[in-house]
Amino acid sequence: RVEQGMPYFEKFRKKYPAVEDLARAPEDEVMKMWEGLGYYSRARNLHAAAKYIANQLDGVFPKEYDGIRALKGVGPYTAAAIASFAFDLPYAVVDGNVYRVLSRFFGIDEPIDTTAGKKRFAQLAQSLLDPNRAGDYNQAIMDFGATQCTPANPACGECPLRPECTASRSKLTDKLPVKAKKLQRRQRFFNYLLLNHEECIYIRKRTAKDIWQNLYEFPLIETEILVEEEQLLHLQKQWKEWTRGTDAKIERVSGPVKQDLTHQRIIARFWEVTLTEKISGREDRGWQVVRRENIRDYAFPKVIDMYLQQKFITLRLF
Repeated sequence: RVEQGMPYFEKFRKKYPAVEDLARAPEDEVMKMWEGLGYYSRARNLHAAAKYIANQLDGVFPKEYDGIRALKGVGPYTAAAIASFAFDLPYAVVDGNVYRVLSRFFGIDEPIDTTAGKKRFAQLAQSLLDPNRAGDYNQAIMDFGATQCTPANPACGECPLRPECTASRSKLTDKLPVKAKKLQRRQRFFNYLLLNHEECIYIRKRTAKDIWQNLYEFPLIETEILVEEEQLLHLQKQWKEWTRGTDAKIERVSGPVKQDLTHQRIIARFWEVTLTEKISGREDRGWQVVRRENIRDYAFPKVIDMYLQQKFITLRLF
């Protein structure tokens, strides 16, 4: 949403006034700037696109659709939006708002999340586009879907298109658009061990191809179920292996902290552990030792950020 993204846009523009500035920035810095927006692959793609423009295109943003489409992370929707808004090129934008307006107005019940459905709506949107005012038209239909023809409780009573709208006439507004696939979220249970030694704590960067790639986290044990204290003791083999050579004492544990992603639900529990000595072999596991007072310098997923801001329920103290 604009109200969510605008402060980030202004922050990025101030920090990186030219594309070369963004291209030169360390990735960790870019991820920290993006922190809180979610969809972190977009931050990585933005950074990669800036490097490509700065290094391969002499700092000049492409002005044709195919050139825009070739940028890292730019799909047909984003390319059409940039091409039409910035350069008034005749490419129709098809986003969730446009799908909704077109499916309701024309009474189309073909699923919008199938290959055939996407092709049909893309062709229809392109056929309706005013080639002489592509940017105005695209922004108008997107805004119409966002403010008038909304997903729930659309303002049909005051809609200027109501007399010609198939969904309104046929009382199908709440049935359109149609999706073939139901969203199913996979549940994952994360147990984060906050291993504290004096004023320092251990963190690691998520480098695997999984959620939150290149964000930071605490040492993690993922389990099939939500773990209680007694069950964590059964996992001691792993975390005792991590903390070998030092006494480790659990000081407290948080209640479950939940974060919903598009296709996953993360339920995390945080275990505060005090160590008597530093842990050996941490480099082999990719761990870093940072002072706890500096932990906000690193970009973390929202679920960890919620914990760090103390937005959690303490289950018990030990």
